[in-house]
Amino acid sequence: MNLPDLGEEGERPALVYVGLGANLGECEAALRNALAAIGQLPGTRVTRVSPLYGSAPVDAGGPDYLNAVAELTTALAPQPLLQALQSIEQAAGRQRPYRNAPRTLDLDILWFGGQAIDTPELTVPHPRMAERAFVLRPLADLAPERVDAAALQAVASQDIHRLEGPGWADAVVGG
Repeated sequence: MNLPDLGEEGERPALVYVGLGANLGECEAALRNALAAIGQLPGTRVTRVSPLYGSAPVDAGGPDYLNAVAELTTALAPQPLLQALQSIEQAAGRQRPYRNAPRTLDLDILWFGGQAIDTPELTVPHPRMAERAFVLRPLADLAPERVDAAALQAVASQDIHRLEGPGWADAVVGG
């Protein structure tokens, strides 16, 4: 995989939460491979991963998704991290033919060290996070203090179910 020039690493690692999803191909393998690739980024370590969830697509068609959230620490700044995550998606065959198209891999920065970021390329916290059970439920497993109880209640009717506990990704966590 060819990563973009990631620039200089930051001085202090930031705590980051990244949403992972896939609904085309070998989804669980794609999520594990993505976690391994994230863990290989400069100054980056995957520290924990939520249980694996299955969910129906939201505002889209196609097969059900596998979803999880990863907690990581990274010395990368937000923009270089976004570029690296997009390179990992591309290496997994991600195509963007239209908005909310089915995908082999989707990686979203949900939260980055408490920063509010609003650029044309990146908005953090993720702007639609509070509308999506497939993000809130796995994030609540890792960081319940980051999930508003009212938002979690508001998405309770969305079709999502826990498939596996956090051990599904043990081989790639903490490297």
